[in-house]
Amino acid sequence: MTKNEIFNQISDYLEEYFEIPRTSITLEAKLFEELDLDSIDAVDLIVKLQELAKKKISPTEFKQVRIVGDVVNKVHDLVHQE
Repeated sequence: MTKNEIFNQISDYLEEYFEIPRTSITLEAKLFEELDLDSIDAVDLIVKLQELAKKKISPTEFKQVRIVGDVVNKVHDLVHQE
């Protein structure tokens, strides 16, 4: 799965589950300040990302995630982890 495919899937999740306009979702968009996600939303997003990555994701792995691009990179690393 490419980073572009991951970005598109994450964008779909953000639009569908959190009602964020697609035009607001960029790699540089700040999850909490610009997209207005809260800690409960973050947990919900991690659950969806586990389905995407087909791996268990520890919330501590996402402590440093601040922007959509960070999420894409983290999921990409998990998907391609041996």
